[in-house]
Amino acid sequence: MDPSHGSERPLSVRVCVPRETAAGETRVALTPDGAKRLISDRISVAVEAGAGVSAGFLDASYEEVGAEIVADANEILDEADIVFKVAPPTEAEADGIPEGAVLACLLRPHENEALIQRLAGRGVTVLALELVPRITRAQSMDALSSQSNLAGYKAVLLGANSLGRIFPLLMTAAGTLSPARVLVLGAGVAGLQAIATARRLGADTWGYDIRAAVKEEVESLGAKFVDLDEGGARDAEAEGGYAKELEAAEQSRQRELLARHIARADVVITTALVPGRAAPVLVTDDMVDRMKLGSVIVDLAGEAGGNCALSKPGETVVERGVTIHAPLNVPGSLPHHASQLLGRNLSALVKPMIGEDGVAVDLEDDVIGPCCVAHAGEVRFGA
Repeated sequence: MDPSHGSERPLSVRVCVPRETAAGETRVALTPDGAKRLISDRISVAVEAGAGVSAGFLDASYEEVGAEIVADANEILDEADIVFKVAPPTEAEADGIPEGAVLACLLRPHENEALIQRLAGRGVTVLALELVPRITRAQSMDALSSQSNLAGYKAVLLGANSLGRIFPLLMTAAGTLSPARVLVLGAGVAGLQAIATARRLGADTWGYDIRAAVKEEVESLGAKFVDLDEGGARDAEAEGGYAKELEAAEQSRQRELLARHIARADVVITTALVPGRAAPVLVTDDMVDRMKLGSVIVDLAGEAGGNCALSKPGETVVERGVTIHAPLNVPGSLPHHASQLLGRNLSALVKPMIGEDGVAVDLEDDVIGPCCVAHAGEVRFGA
């Protein structure tokens, strides 16, 4: 494609960062530090005025590193060769992206097939960060991991703040206080970070996952592993290191065995997600009944329906004396660092595509191919 879109400016690739318009979205897709790393003779960066303010980045900070601040939201998209966004674009934003441009964002492709069709119809190349493969070369591009790390950390703080007791063992002249017991269900990136954070705060920390390979990782963080492999069937790892959905009978067996561990916990943090599916229910209504008065559940799967049967996505409720958090967009509650990490992920993904002749989309590339959901007028997602 012609990166100049027919304008008279010198041949260079223009990376544009519009302000996020999704309700409650506080992150920005590129920070001033990220812009500084990108800007070169071949790459210019334009940022919509105010785009970084909610994450703690002023327009002046972008200008200091050589980025251009553009006041007109339509102009920022119209002149783009590459668009960085956090949330999926609105229909109006999608219609403003020029033909041949590249859009990279957290697209939620399983929920936005109509949007992908719309963008493909406009000739936009679309890269969904959720589909970046978990391979060694793509680690710096893995936005799911970078954002999940922050979510796992924040989940522990939410749990600790709601619990009416402290996490660590404490010996005082008035007596000894026993540590809180924290149980983390799901030992992916978010779960492992939650385990590490709970351990740093001094909690008696336990971790559980249906994948056999993570036991050593849990124990390496100083936590105890809940081993439910009584029947030798605990290995549910799908391609790419994600958990796959268990059969109904196996789910039922796991729930029965987990119930007593959940009943003993002061804080339960759930992180189990299956790509493209509703979150599996790990904490049933009956399990909540058996939990201690004043205990806490932090359900990080709220955006996919929740791992707790009583979770209400986006809300905090108290049921039978148990506080249940089901927050949405947890990384967005830490917008400064979430934006820094996300911007680095986006830059690492797109920068290798930029050459002397503009942007080259190589569908044979082992990173670009899997995460490209639309290109040259065709929808590639689900093909």
